[in-house]
Amino acid sequence: MEKTAKIYVAGHRGMVGSAICRKLQQQGFTNILTRTSDALDLRNQQGVNDFFAAERPDYVFLAAAKVGGILANNTYRAEFLYDNLMIEANIIHAAWKVGVKKLLFLGSSCIYPKMADQPLKEEYLLTGLLEPTNEPYAIAKIAGIKLCEAYRDQYGCNFIAAMPTNLYGQGDNYHLQNSHVIPAMIRKFHDAKVANSPFVEIWGTGTPLREFMYVDDLADACYFLIQHYNGKMFMNVGTGEEVTIANLARTVQSVVGYTGQIKFDTSKPDGTPRKLMDNSKLAGMGWKYTTSLTQGLEKAYRFFKSEMKER
Repeated sequence: MEKTAKIYVAGHRGMVGSAICRKLQQQGFTNILTRTSDALDLRNQQGVNDFFAAERPDYVFLAAAKVGGILANNTYRAEFLYDNLMIEANIIHAAWKVGVKKLLFLGSSCIYPKMADQPLKEEYLLTGLLEPTNEPYAIAKIAGIKLCEAYRDQYGCNFIAAMPTNLYGQGDNYHLQNSHVIPAMIRKFHDAKVANSPFVEIWGTGTPLREFMYVDDLADACYFLIQHYNGKMFMNVGTGEEVTIANLARTVQSVVGYTGQIKFDTSKPDGTPRKLMDNSKLAGMGWKYTTSLTQGLEKAYRFFKSEMKER
């Protein structure tokens, strides 16, 4: 990308979009195009078309999405499907119409079948049934991948896609009901520490295995891909390392400094039993993450405490 190129980051106020903006700014890009949801509803096709026609960006990072944890995904099923379908379809179509040079679509590791072999290889897509609790979100993300492929096949667009593993870090959502596992744990352990509660309750059995990546590492991978990758197949982005939910809880507990007990509510769902990304293709291109889980959790907790003070 040229340093003077106009780069549109969709979803710039979200955790991923803001990390991409930070990465671009660190690399000396100054012509970064953004719009808040108040100014531009990405679900509105005419509004998106008008925006692209007026601004004509050279590159697009499509990080805008409606996101949430197991409870939010399972509760707001129609919203997760509709909103994400509309956002990605409108942006990808408008990008083609105005001749965007390159677009990077960001998906999610939940696109893979619930019982797929591990680690998850890109070619496992659509080989089995999805995890029911987040099926609408997964279907929307699969549609985004296929849109990028279809616009490449029919129109020759250089639209690529990346599937990150579970993310956390600066700008995360710490709502107890609608957040992902790491921010929910940070919030729970912090609140328990402040209230001197005797125990913290964690959903499920604690046995599922998960992989986590600090969001700035994802932004670095996105910057790498937009420069070096032009393939049709989407690319996994992960660390290649996994941890049980129980061990994750103990690590968060240590980082927060909470000294009470951890109790697992086995009546609540575990979700997918294991989810480890095979990132050998990206690693083979020379990219690797740099933030360990403990380092990332320490950073995330510092940002969480600073955000709490600002409220």
